[in-house]
Amino acid sequence: MNIQAKKYQLIEWITNINDTKIIDSLFKISEVSNWENNLSQAEIESIERGLKDLQEGRITSHDEVMKKYEKYL
Repeated sequence: MNIQAKKYQLIEWITNINDTKIIDSLFKISEVSNWENNLSQAEIESIERGLKDLQEGRITSHDEVMKKYEKYL
């Protein structure tokens, strides 16, 4: 079954649901899966800077950080 057929099957199933708890659960799932739509502009810019740093090799491994700061932990 292709993705479009699965979507239509889900739509049909959802339209027949009468249990509000299930509908509420589905809304919660949709909110979690769309978390990126709730980011502020500052958060988006921060993520973009981090991705740019990663692409340009300006990263420090977890092991390096732990070795550097182990005396403080």
